[in-house]
Amino acid sequence: MKIAVYNIKGKETTKKIDLSKEIFGIEPNDHAIYLDVKQHLANRRLGTHSTKERGDITGSRRKIRKQKGSGAARVGDIKNPIFRGGGRVFGPRPRKYDFKVNKKVKRLARKSALTYKLNEKNVIILEDFNFDTPSTKLYSSTLANFNLLDNKTVLVLDKPNKNIFLSSRNLSKAKVVLASELNTYDIMNANKMLFIESSIKDIEVNF
Repeated sequence: MKIAVYNIKGKETTKKIDLSKEIFGIEPNDHAIYLDVKQHLANRRLGTHSTKERGDITGSRRKIRKQKGSGAARVGDIKNPIFRGGGRVFGPRPRKYDFKVNKKVKRLARKSALTYKLNEKNVIILEDFNFDTPSTKLYSSTLANFNLLDNKTVLVLDKPNKNIFLSSRNLSKAKVVLASELNTYDIMNANKMLFIESSIKDIEVNF
């Protein structure tokens, strides 16, 4: 399927690029997208949460009062969870949240996400471009030319470009990634996907 190529001024050029149906035109698999996004978010969790339970509290093990005869409920030592400063019952412990998703499932998820974006007409192909120096103003004006300044965008490059990366860094809703690093979460989280021409070949290789 062919799609128009635009320049950074927001004008359509005479060029068109052919997108592979094996990547941008498959039957989307929602469950694969769910698994891949869930794994991505799980891997971002540090899992360092921790609380002190009864055995971790520093304090005397002396029994507060005798077992019977006081008329009150029986209690143990001062580290009992019912007392202020006592241990917490079944508190969180450090743990890992990551889990495995097969490579074929992750690949299917990325293709499904790209298919959704193209079907929703949220994919824009840009001519290869570069900035002489880092400039947030230039990158902002590029997004403004497509009325995307207030939208979440992901620009996909074929190779590292320091000037473009630094130009986008101060924009909270703009992200720049390499084609080899593009993941399902970034695709689904973006309102618009921007690809430079040369990145499409890398997408076809890596996906």
